[in-house]
Amino acid sequence: MSNTTIEIREIQPEDNPQIEAVIREVFIEYGLPLVGTAYADQETPQMFESYIGQKEVYYVVVMDGIVEGGGGLKPLHGMEDEVFEIQKMYFSNRLRGKGFGKQLFETCLAKGKSLGFSRAYLETIPVLKEAIHIYESNGFKHLKGPLGSTGHFNCGIWMEKKL
Repeated sequence: MSNTTIEIREIQPEDNPQIEAVIREVFIEYGLPLVGTAYADQETPQMFESYIGQKEVYYVVVMDGIVEGGGGLKPLHGMEDEVFEIQKMYFSNRLRGKGFGKQLFETCLAKGKSLGFSRAYLETIPVLKEAIHIYESNGFKHLKGPLGSTGHFNCGIWMEKKL
C-alpha cells in the first residue's frame, strides 16, 4: 500500500461514470433497496452537474487515479437556510476500512459549517452499520422521522447534528 496515492478533491465532469459505478456497486453489494434511495435518483449519473449550485459540493476519493468513493452536501430541501444534508457518501470495498470515509465525512461537516449552516442532516439504511458508527462517533443523534423533502422513503434512519 506504500505506493498507493489517495486524493480527496471536488468532483470533475469526467468523474461521473466512475462515481455512478461506485454508488450502484455498493447498492448491489449490500442488497439495498433500489427505489426510494440514491440508486434511483436522477442526479446519480450526473453528479458533477448535480452539485454546481451555491452552498453545495461533492467530493470524490481517488485511489491510484480511479474514483473509489465520494460524498457531498447540499442545502436540505425545505430547510435551506439552516440545514445541509450530507448526501451520497459511498465507497468501494477497495477503499473501505482505511479511514477515508471518516476523513471525507469530517471534510463535509467542516464545509457545511464554513458555508454558514447551523445543522447537518443525513439519511441512511440500517444495514450500513459501518457508516452509522462514523455518524454516531461524530455526534449525530437519531431522529424519529425525516426532515425536509428528500424523496428517499426507503432509508429508515435519520440523523442530525447541531454545529
